[in-house]
Amino acid sequence: MLDAKYARLRELLGSYGSCLVAYSGGVDSVFLARVAFDVLGERSLAVIADSPSLPRRELTEALELGQRFGFPVRVVGTAEFDNPSYLANPTNRCYFCKHALFSELGPLAKSGGFAVVVYGENASDIGDHRPGALAASEFAVRAPLKEAGLTKADIRALSARLGLPTADKPQMACLSSRIPTGESVTPAKLRMIEQAEDCLRGLGYLDVRVRHHESGTAALARVELGPEELPRFLAGSHHAEVVTRLQEIGYLHVTLDLAGYRRGSTNGVPRRTVSPIEMRARKVPATQREGA
Repeated sequence: MLDAKYARLRELLGSYGSCLVAYSGGVDSVFLARVAFDVLGERSLAVIADSPSLPRRELTEALELGQRFGFPVRVVGTAEFDNPSYLANPTNRCYFCKHALFSELGPLAKSGGFAVVVYGENASDIGDHRPGALAASEFAVRAPLKEAGLTKADIRALSARLGLPTADKPQMACLSSRIPTGESVTPAKLRMIEQAEDCLRGLGYLDVRVRHHESGTAALARVELGPEELPRFLAGSHHAEVVTRLQEIGYLHVTLDLAGYRRGSTNGVPRRTVSPIEMRARKVPATQREGA
């Protein structure tokens, strides 16, 4: 069954003739970029979007993977931080991020002669809350992993077969996902989150989230670690160092979430969704935009 799905993926990619891959350095996009290059060669191009929501560590690793496995990678800037609807951090924030991404990739694909844009949605994502899929449909972006029926487990298994180091990489969402829904996203907050997570990863923890909360003018860090890594932290001697370093970054209080890492823990109480129509109707002067 797995071999049949893999063969179907290669068949799909070959049928495009050429493609531009929305690349992030995560499990799905690395696998997709590698297979697209295997099938299409220089008629494929991986493109990674650079913005304040992408950790520098992730960007460096994504570029190194392209060099290591021989597929070309281009970096483009995206403008989601110019969009007040994105900065407001509604439940469908990912829609505005993907809209900004595909707004860049569409013209790039056209100018470069690439027939289609593809991205890494897979069969495990079906039925999940994925606002970005709406943006993909609006730009006619294809999801060959999903179309081939490949699940996340399938992609990890095939990645291991291809020798990709991302086969067992923990899932990684953008830094903006660390801020509770409805609380504004700013580059300054994301820099704090990135530095805090770098601190924990530097101590050897792999599955890390630092949730950024605010009370008045005080910033609070809620640290989540993968369930397998919690016992090591609790039994170890890193507590004081983590508190000291995160307070130096700017967090007044540092807490450890004993429930461990789980997706969507900053969603909390359902918040208002900003519709794409409302987004386009809004006309917010640049001087009133957060971070301007």
